[in-house]
Amino acid sequence: MNRALVDALARDLAAASFTSGGVLALVGADADAALTRMIAQPARRAALRQPGPLATLLRAFWLGDAVTEREMADALPALGVDGAVALGIAEHRGETVVPQVAIRPYAYRDALGSGEWWIASDLDELAGVWPLRPDHVLGVGGAARTLAALLPPLEAASALDLGTGCGVIALHLRRLAQRVVATDISERALRFTELTARLNGVDGIETRLGSLFEPVAGERFELIASNPPFVITPRTEGVPAYGYRDGGAAGDALMASVVAGLGEHLAPGGHARLLCNWETLGERAGIDRVRAWSDGLDAWAIERDSLDPVRYAELWLRDGGTLPRDTEHDRLIDAWLDDFDARGVTAVGMGWLALHRPDAGAGTSLHRYERLVHAVQLEHAGAHLAEAFGDATWLATLDDESLEREHLVTASDVTEARHQLPGASGPNVIELRQGGALARTLSVDTALAALVGACDGELSIGQLIGAIAALLEVDERILAADLLPRVRELVLTGFLRRISD
Repeated sequence: MNRALVDALARDLAAASFTSGGVLALVGADADAALTRMIAQPARRAALRQPGPLATLLRAFWLGDAVTEREMADALPALGVDGAVALGIAEHRGETVVPQVAIRPYAYRDALGSGEWWIASDLDELAGVWPLRPDHVLGVGGAARTLAALLPPLEAASALDLGTGCGVIALHLRRLAQRVVATDISERALRFTELTARLNGVDGIETRLGSLFEPVAGERFELIASNPPFVITPRTEGVPAYGYRDGGAAGDALMASVVAGLGEHLAPGGHARLLCNWETLGERAGIDRVRAWSDGLDAWAIERDSLDPVRYAELWLRDGGTLPRDTEHDRLIDAWLDDFDARGVTAVGMGWLALHRPDAGAGTSLHRYERLVHAVQLEHAGAHLAEAFGDATWLATLDDESLEREHLVTASDVTEARHQLPGASGPNVIELRQGGALARTLSVDTALAALVGACDGELSIGQLIGAIAALLEVDERILAADLLPRVRELVLTGFLRRISD
């Protein structure tokens, strides 16, 4: 990669205001929103009405349109058309210049603040490219945004992006870590990662070629993130496979290998965040099978959706561009369903996996496997999950007597809602609701609601339980036995916080 050419490209993109805000101002809110839905024509119409460097860059590197040599030259005065061809991002075709890659602005917000990068990837369906090449390198999609939001806002000396793709997660990791290793089985993906990093002036990212953990054998990292090729695709001849989504293993075996390998590559105290699919085999729920994968690590698995075999096959057939009207549709769906039938798969779960390696000599303290399908504000998830591992370790050191001596405070995002039938003397339902964390809503009884409402750090948990027991005229020790396990749960799920927080 010619660094001087990449630097010239970056100067041209900046000079043309090729940013999320610049594109929004050019095409308008409706056309901009259509782009997120993979609809190009409204933005194309707006760009053609307002010719200039920004419109040309949008048409070429976002929408995949061929442009005239004069238009490209005007849009890239520092790089030049010949420089773009030499860099491999465009080629001459007759009297036009045809883009060979997608370069799109990506605005992000994380625990360290907000910013924007240019992300280079392969041209896709939005740019009129179909079918995709088997080694297609995906740009920034919903999965990458989710994984970025799940990253713990913790400083690290070293981080690993396992299966880096276009490199966007490596960029996020570099904001947290002094050094990042980005691996992929695809040389094409690594080239895009290197281009993206240089384009944004980000150093400290080393790319390595190889499958899974092979490129980092014997190494440990304080932070590992992965959006692996987890799609469960039948290993049958004639079924298309795409490098960005299909790992080549049967069922969810690739995910099992990734999770099992984390134990060898996480430094003590290190964290890992993954996106996962897991199979339910007969009556054994897939999320429960993750317990065996994560042996020896603190683990929190969250299932965000579960699809039956037919819906799962439909999802990925559509992702691959095969629709029910296509002649290949029935043959391919048969291949998927035959594969599931052969292994007794009754459902496929889709979700998140957060892992933590305990410090040397310490045992595990968090094993949580749950299904959460309600809406979650992702910007709060990464910090909450990171805090939860620390809270679990802290709680494991406290017996009930010690917990009663602790002073806790109610999280600032927690509100209470009471529902009461007309004429009733008191509420029929009391709910605690989170504005942050994982946005849970809990139905609680009067005693627990009173305790949460009184947690301002002044009185210990034991003192509060004693006061509530007197008010309700119940035995204090019986009430403590009921409330203390629920206090632990409220700390872990972010409703209550340690006074030191």
